[in-house]
Amino acid sequence: MKNYFNNIPVTRNIPVTRKKMMFFGCPMDCDEKYDSIQEKRNGVWTAKEFDDPLDGVMDNLGSDIPEELWNNLGSLPVPTWLGPKPRSADRSKITTENFISFIDNNGCKKFADEADQFVTDQILPDIPCMVGIDHSLTGGVYSALSRHYGRDNLSLIIIDSHTDAVPMPVLAGAIQYDMDNNPSSVHDANDPFLYNRFDSYNASSFVHKLVTQKQVDPKNLYIIGVSDYPEKKFLRIKDPRIKEYNNAYVDLKRMGAKIITKKECKLNPNKISGFFKNISTPYVYISIDMDIGANNALEGVRFRNWKGLNEPQIYKLADAVSQIFSESIQLAGMDICEIDPRRAGAVFPSGKDKTYEIAANLIRKIVFYTEHQGAITPSPVNVL
Repeated sequence: MKNYFNNIPVTRNIPVTRKKMMFFGCPMDCDEKYDSIQEKRNGVWTAKEFDDPLDGVMDNLGSDIPEELWNNLGSLPVPTWLGPKPRSADRSKITTENFISFIDNNGCKKFADEADQFVTDQILPDIPCMVGIDHSLTGGVYSALSRHYGRDNLSLIIIDSHTDAVPMPVLAGAIQYDMDNNPSSVHDANDPFLYNRFDSYNASSFVHKLVTQKQVDPKNLYIIGVSDYPEKKFLRIKDPRIKEYNNAYVDLKRMGAKIITKKECKLNPNKISGFFKNISTPYVYISIDMDIGANNALEGVRFRNWKGLNEPQIYKLADAVSQIFSESIQLAGMDICEIDPRRAGAVFPSGKDKTYEIAANLIRKIVFYTEHQGAITPSPVNVL
């Protein structure tokens, strides 16, 4: 891989401008799951060092990257009851009803819009790198870049265990089917929050919203490492609730999106590089949901319902991403999301969690480092 910073063509009397990586965060955490709410209400967490995942990642990024290549702009303000470690005074607000109301009333969209505005006003034309919790925030950063560069000039690569393209009413319908037909269903038919859900913008639907609102061309959308793509046996089910759920995935592929499952990442890693060779846009945005390594490489993430990749497999994905960039394809922006500061960096029976360390290494690999003669050497790349 070429070192683009060291090979910038210089024209006489015309100064060369270099874009900086501009780090910022948003620790908004509207997780409505029972375990999360109980942890927040009881103040039970073991990783006390960082309240904001931006701080944890930046602490692990280290001092080996020249300061002139990046800035840390801090995090967007979040009400304490919506943060990952609420204060004791917030206890009465930490309820399922409040989080469901926040989600169904497009609270996630409001924060995504704030991220959009922040990138537009404070970062562009430099390169944003957001470190956050709720993955729906990605849509805000991407929207700002889509306007700035033009939709047809920007590709979106998402590395995630979940496809994040299922509208909430469709997801609720699939859960209701499971309760009706699966004697071992973990869901409670008396749960009122499984019914009459709004089609809101949230962490499980933001990709669907980006597509339907034409902010991303599906032909320029790559979703890598998913574990939730419906198996063939589910595609044969005729129940309209499951058909609608299946179509959320199948329709994406029909429109041209490339979806590669976790199983394919393991069995045929070259398929990823093959897909990436088809990228023709001059700019690319990279979004990494850290649950790609849940229950395997790391533990410090919100959603751990799938076993993710191990650490070497995650780095292979990052290496494949870093190979995309050339004089004709540049990095537009990046984010690292779904870090749970209550768990990240904590000590488990398997050892100390490495979420922050792995996240920082992914940033190094994709943004700042290049391989040369078998050694990793600090070298800013991809962000002319």
